[in-house]
Amino acid sequence: MAQRKRFGEILVEAGIISEASLRQALDQQKGSGRRLGRVLEELGVVSEKDIAVTLSRQFGFKTVGGLERYSFTPEVLELVSGSQVLEKLIFPLKKQDKSLFLAMVNPLDMETIDNLTFRTGLKIVPCVTTPTEIQAAANKFYLVDKQEEASDWWTILIVEDQELTRAAVAAALRKQGYTVLQAENGAVGLKEAHQHKPHLIVTDTVMPRMDGYELFRALKGNPATANIPVIAMSSKSSPEEEAAVLDMGYFDFIGKPINPVRLAARTRRALKMTYGEGDPPPR
Repeated sequence: MAQRKRFGEILVEAGIISEASLRQALDQQKGSGRRLGRVLEELGVVSEKDIAVTLSRQFGFKTVGGLERYSFTPEVLELVSGSQVLEKLIFPLKKQDKSLFLAMVNPLDMETIDNLTFRTGLKIVPCVTTPTEIQAAANKFYLVDKQEEASDWWTILIVEDQELTRAAVAAALRKQGYTVLQAENGAVGLKEAHQHKPHLIVTDTVMPRMDGYELFRALKGNPATANIPVIAMSSKSSPEEEAAVLDMGYFDFIGKPINPVRLAARTRRALKMTYGEGDPPPR
């Protein structure tokens, strides 16, 4: 929270936003998992370019853009996984001597910088960019095997680490005529969400690598996936758990074991309320 407040104070000190706008944004951000910059953009008081320019001026970071127009060596791209690119909004630019130049939406994210330094043994040199730039670069360099979307029906992504549960949920949704994508954990699910842009995501809350809560925050923190409705599944089907999940911003909650009739009804409701009647919108 201190890091988020510091970022907001930087924007106030630079004259980009007012104290009142910052307070409003912080209030809306609470419990949502969204980046402060994302909330400010939604309020219409700042653009992603404003944020990048402000950070660059305040801390002397270099700004970078047009990433998808350049070429990057496999050696450099392999230093950061596709899921890290999408979750942390970072992109590896070049390796020079013992340094890695890294495009970052938030160059003040010391946790990510420290983790990369530890894993690669390289000094991280942050460069400022925007979420749109990261998404465009990820689409070109990390999601190169992107396939055509099914155009004749709704596409739903299931994220669940238990194979039997995942298969049962997939079978129930296919029976309803949906196109079903599957992922065994949140990290894979995040990549699938960016690659295929499903109309709905149904995810377990407890998983290895990246759990459902981390996945949800990553989805809502990126403009490319922020509007995809997400239904949570959990074996902790208490009223308290359901309330906590809904308060986070999930569209709906389904307790385990999954009832196929309930799943189908909640899925239809989510699609109808999000997209309205008629055929699926293009993704």
